[in-house]
Amino acid sequence: QVQLVESGGGLVQAGGSLTLSCAASGRTFGSYAMGWFRQAPGKEREFVASITRVGVRTDYADAVKGRFTISRDNAKNTVYLQMNSLKPEDTAVYFCARDRWDTGTRNRAQYASWGQGTQVTVSS
Repeated sequence: QVQLVESGGGLVQAGGSLTLSCAASGRTFGSYAMGWFRQAPGKEREFVASITRVGVRTDYADAVKGRFTISRDNAKNTVYLQMNSLKPEDTAVYFCARDRWDTGTRNRAQYASWGQGTQVTVSS
């Protein structure tokens, strides 16, 4: 069972930037796509971004396209989410997750392993 640990969350003013990291255990990190999701209070967990196993293909939710960048370093078993031009509506708990395969799907049911989440709060 892979373990995922997110870090890098915090409080930032609107317009600011944060970079989230997700470190994975095990030797199979480079075999699967990875995704970032977020969940705001009272809302369902929603797709943010995904990246295939060697980073050939990325996908972004419309709400973050052009502001967020997902990347990965397979040598370090880590996936990143660079978040720029943050808005108050980006406030949520951010989760990284490992795809069951190498699709980078937006469907959260296809993600087999999840981290505990990291809080991002954007003040206006």
